[in-house]
Amino acid sequence: MTGDVCTVPVPKGYRVGPWEVHEPLASGAFGSVYAARRIGDGNAPGDLTDDGTGPVPRDAALKFLPTGTRTPRQLHHLRELAHREQELLNRLRSPRLIRMYQALTVDDPGHPELDGATVLVLERAEGSLAELLDRFPTPGSGPALLAQVCEGLHQLHRAGWVHGDLKPANVLLMKDGSARLADFNMAAELEGTHAYAPAFSTPDYTPPELLWSEVSERGTQIRPTADVWAFGVLAHLVLTGTFPLPGGTTEARCDATVRYARGDEELRLSPDLPPDWREIVADCLAPTHEERTARTTDTASLLRRVEQAAGTARSPRLPRLRPRRWRRPALATGLAAAILAVAGTVAYTMRDDGPTYGYHRCPFGSVCFFSEPNGTGEMCGWKGDDKDWLSGAETCAWTRGRPVKSIFNNGDEATGLAGVAYYRGRDFTPVGEDITRENSRNRTGCTAQRAQGNLAGTYAPLSHRWIEHCGDGAAD
Repeated sequence: MTGDVCTVPVPKGYRVGPWEVHEPLASGAFGSVYAARRIGDGNAPGDLTDDGTGPVPRDAALKFLPTGTRTPRQLHHLRELAHREQELLNRLRSPRLIRMYQALTVDDPGHPELDGATVLVLERAEGSLAELLDRFPTPGSGPALLAQVCEGLHQLHRAGWVHGDLKPANVLLMKDGSARLADFNMAAELEGTHAYAPAFSTPDYTPPELLWSEVSERGTQIRPTADVWAFGVLAHLVLTGTFPLPGGTTEARCDATVRYARGDEELRLSPDLPPDWREIVADCLAPTHEERTARTTDTASLLRRVEQAAGTARSPRLPRLRPRRWRRPALATGLAAAILAVAGTVAYTMRDDGPTYGYHRCPFGSVCFFSEPNGTGEMCGWKGDDKDWLSGAETCAWTRGRPVKSIFNNGDEATGLAGVAYYRGRDFTPVGEDITRENSRNRTGCTAQRAQGNLAGTYAPLSHRWIEHCGDGAAD
């Protein structure tokens, strides 16, 4: 644990719902994390996660967010931070983000320092990247961990969020050695090109434009390139054991950052930085938001470069489960595969013995429809058109009696087909209410490339086709 004093002291053995508090794991300015074990053999309330992925493990981490003996202004601020983290973890299900199982509220007037505190029940990690760097300043696993961190940022940004406080302490390491992003107190949802975050961040990982930014009543304007800057600092630190800008203290490094942004200081990266990583770090640390945008484009393109430099496969970008079975005889490779990428149809359902959460299950180049919100439940996906989901060699049988509740268009831009239009009728035809939707070309809906989200959940489409773009108000 960082430091000896907990922001929220909780005695060992304290009970919160079905959880018993054990040893402290970490503590920061806005909360304390404790190891915990679930008490009892039966199914306690909330044993199933809110995304239905299965039973909560017996061991977890409890994050206590302070309340109690605070001033009204402090209490309002702390509640806002707790709400940010809880909202993000409730809405996003991604493999590189730490998972939240429950959110509880302490009801204990006998302990006023805890009464009313929000407690997040989180996936238990083995440690943090900060702890790893304390033991091994340049760990051999560093490049692979950086690829996973970048993947987490890509998942956040694609969902419309900015982390706002990326640093080693907020990268957790799991039992299998993989990395998860955590601590979303500063996370903010984008409103167009900007988001509004609290006026707090870790200076060593803060981009130049935010070191002197104005703070409005809503907070500081922040953009995804702030996370890109933080990733550049983090990558330099992990790969060389040093910060990219000179200075023996945080204050000195911040002064160097300001001078660099104004053109009075050059960026002198460590000679220990490998050539591929040198270019990536230099682009991430471009002095302005505009230059960072031009050099990195977005975290999808950045991720591809990071994976190549790290020597990791592309599969971690969108983890895939094995299909239960291919319901059409396998096509030959070569020319047939090229044809399939544009117009072929492959439908599949997912196995029941793997995770059932998250849009990330949808393979690249496919459109996927899910039986539950947020990419959960059963999934059917296609790389091409399908004029009848319920007949032929491939079927999406669960839609016979249940509506579609979420969709992800994970299409390949190389095909030139950026939208997927779907219809309630077979053979791409409208049914019922769709007939009156002339401005939407009688479609039930249309989803653009890389778009994901929940549907009304009251109908089951029976056909879909790939098109150049949704356009003309066709997207629902």
